[in-house]
Amino acid sequence: MPKHAFVALVTCFNEDETINYEATRAQVRRQVAAGNNIMCAGTNGDFTALTFEEKVRLTEEVVDEVAGRVKVIVNAGMPATFETLKLAREFDRIGVDGIAVITPFFIACTQDGLVRHFSTVADAVKSPVYLYDIPARTQNHIEPETARKLAGHGNIAGIKDSGGAQDTLEAYLEVAKDVRGFEVYSGPDHLVLWALQNGAAGCISGLGNAIPDVLAGIVNAFNAGDIPEAERQQAIYSAFRKDLYALGFAPAMVKRSLYLQDSSVGASRQPALLPNDEQDEQIREVLRRFDRL
Repeated sequence: MPKHAFVALVTCFNEDETINYEATRAQVRRQVAAGNNIMCAGTNGDFTALTFEEKVRLTEEVVDEVAGRVKVIVNAGMPATFETLKLAREFDRIGVDGIAVITPFFIACTQDGLVRHFSTVADAVKSPVYLYDIPARTQNHIEPETARKLAGHGNIAGIKDSGGAQDTLEAYLEVAKDVRGFEVYSGPDHLVLWALQNGAAGCISGLGNAIPDVLAGIVNAFNAGDIPEAERQQAIYSAFRKDLYALGFAPAMVKRSLYLQDSSVGASRQPALLPNDEQDEQIREVLRRFDRL
């Protein structure tokens, strides 16, 4: 089976912090042209800053722009199961290819609580549901054994691992080996190729907003059996990640690096980090180093 690259798409904003839907559509077209699939309303899409109604419209706009050319996954995860369920039903109505559900945040959950949360959502929609683990941001971690238990649910299709720990990714991949139809998507940008080589169905990457061709290059080369080329592209991707993320909070650096290439994406809603002139110049230097400016 071919592997798939998804970009955790940025949400574009106007100067008054309203969503710029046309600029967001332009970013969708850019990613489609590169050969990448789309995840919207994720961490890199500022989902915590979006209202319920905005998430629904954003998803409608992205699905309409894609027009079936690539796959669209959208994140419905919120702290309460109640709102997560409402969002998931709306996304199901729109007709997405998958619904990601980030672990609840702010509310401390037991593993049994996570099983109830994810199962309730998966029971209520037709679209396949993907678990989304990013404990550094939510403080709730999906233990591998919990993932194994949830993998047995008929409508839970896989997991997006954004924990950054290779041993956890390995444990999720073991679940995928044992449970037919359960897919693992890698989130850490430096592990894209490693994950593909070890059984992942693909990756979901925020860094691909800034250099979409390199992300697509890793996956396309792997699918073609050209491992030296995949390794070359991964080396570029990892080096760009290291240099850019050294400058600050990763999603903010990705958004700003994209802004410096195309200002139509706008800044993020406050209180997100606003880079200063010195930091902008450091980001520009990274972009120049990788021939992006």
